[in-house]
Formats: sequence, C-alpha cells, structure tokens
Amino acid sequence: MGSRFTELFSEMDTLRAELLKKVEVITDCQRGEEGISPREMLNRIENVILGLVTSLSKDEAPVLALPNRSNWDNISFDRSIGLQMNLESSVTTVRSDCRSSVDKFAQIMKIFLVIYKLVQSNSYATKRDIYYNNTQLFGSQRNVDSIVDDISCMLKVPRRSLHVLATSKGLISGDLCYMEEDGTRIDCSSGTAAAAVSSNIAGIRNIVSSAKFVMIVEKDATFQRLLDDNFCTKLFPCIMITGKGVPDVDSRLMVRKLWDTLHIPTFVLVDADPHGIEIMCIYKYGSLSMSFEAHSLSVPSVMWLGLLPSDLQRWN
Repeated sequence: MGSRFTELFSEMDTLRAELLKKVEVITDCQRGEEGISPREMLNRIENVILGLVTSLSKDEAPVLALPNRSNWDNISFDRSIGLQMNLESSVTTVRSDCRSSVDKFAQIMKIFLVIYKLVQSNSYATKRDIYYNNTQLFGSQRNVDSIVDDISCMLKVPRRSLHVLATSKGLISGDLCYMEEDGTRIDCSSGTAAAAVSSNIAGIRNIVSSAKFVMIVEKDATFQRLLDDNFCTKLFPCIMITGKGVPDVDSRLMVRKLWDTLHIPTFVLVDADPHGIEIMCIYKYGSLSMSFEAHSLSVPSVMWLGLLPSDLQRWN
C-alpha cells in the first residue's frame, strides 16, 4: 500500500510540474481589480449617483444601466480564464419613472446606500443582514442577492470590494491551516470534522499546506462518507472540499485561492449525469451570471476525476 501511494504521489508531482508550466500570469488590470482601494470604491458609487443627480437637474427621469448578466451574447470563452463577460456588453435599463421597474430602482438605491456606508466605516454585512434591514422594500432574499451581483458587475469590482458577504455553505477538510482576517486560526485537519469555508476568502492569510492535490466533491453526502472513511488520512497529504451541489461564490473563491497559493493538481468528483457535469464546468469554466468575475472564480486546470460516462460500461 505504501509503495502504491509513493507511486501515486510521484505521478502527482509530475502532473504538478506540467501544470506549473501552463500557469497564466495575472494581468495588471486584474491585479487592479483585486486591490481596489476604498476611496476608489466610493468614487465609483459617487459617479453613479452624480449621473442620477445630473438627470434630475435636467428634469429627466434618472435611469440606471445594468450589464445584462443573463445574455450569452455578452459572453466569450477564453481557455485560460473560462467564461468571461465582454467589455462591450448589452445593458438592461432600470427606470425611476416606469411602474414595472420603479421598485427595483428603489431597491438598488437602498443597497448603494448600505454599501457606501459599509465601505466608509470599513465594516462588513451579509446579504441576509441587508434583506432584514428592510424586508418590505426588498420582498425576498433573492432580490438582494441579484442586485448585489448587478452592482458588482456595474462598478466592475469584485463582490468582496462591496463589503457585502454571503453565508458560506461549503465545507473543507485535510492538510490545510490558515488565518482568518480577524486572527482566528483555522485547522482543517481535525479528523472527521470538516471546517466551514470562510465567508471572507480575500481576508485569508498564512496558508500552510503540504497537500499533493485538492479534490472537489459534488455532494455533501459523498463528502461526509469520504470523511467517515478517513479519506484525507489514507491519502495524506491532500485537501477535500465540497460546495454541497451547485457551489456558492465562497466555495469557488476558496478553490481558486488554493490553486493560486499552492499550485497543486485539482480534481473534481461528480455524478455521471448532466447536472454533475454542469457543476464540474462551473468550477472549471465559471458561470453565466458571474462571468464578470471569471478570473477570480474559475480554475481552468481543474481535472474531471469522474464518475465518467464510460465508467458505467467499464464497471458494468
């Protein structure tokens, strides 16, 4: 058994060396988005509000133009990045003088106000906090979630620059330790107990790991079964993570953070059906709705471990 693992990890090291030859250098533009300052963030919001005030001064109804995040015509594919939104994209207008969109206009303005105050005070809030701040105005949590992403896309900033966090649903286990932004030390190697994926991936620092590979598991039930079977111990050192089905943004950011930091092979274990393949593609190539953040969410080097459709016949 020991010699088999030695051979396996030798293959992993060879694969890692091959992957490192293909690592894409982050462009200066992308680095700028990652490191946007609070002052620049406030300036971008102020410019939007200035445009609305200018319209009012001309006796015109204020209109907001939001990039259309659901139109495939706005998307292009780059093998080194995945699905990304084109610079020149069609927009959806939200008018303040139209009965069908006036509610959404008010919701957007309210969230702009919340974000502005959060950035000013260098504090954070969850999307859930924003919703419960005015449930009557927002109507549903889904409206808040969508508008936060719209604003992020509109201002061309990563969502975390808005100081709005989402409650993470992902779990992670294995040979990994890191420090949260508040100084909390997270150790993911504590046996059968998995750690929750952080809600502030950008604040993670001091990552320590000797893992040979990362394995993404589609389902929470499969993830828990592997934990119970001591998968991470038997194939030590490794890291295992799940987004519990369709992954949330934090789970995808964590996979990308691990790749950027460790540059080790990343495999994905999903069902051999269209839904499983779709989930694999989200990790590898990104998604339509979050294509404007493709460079920080997708990991094109992800490899499909299985199950493969050919496995059904091969294993009878």
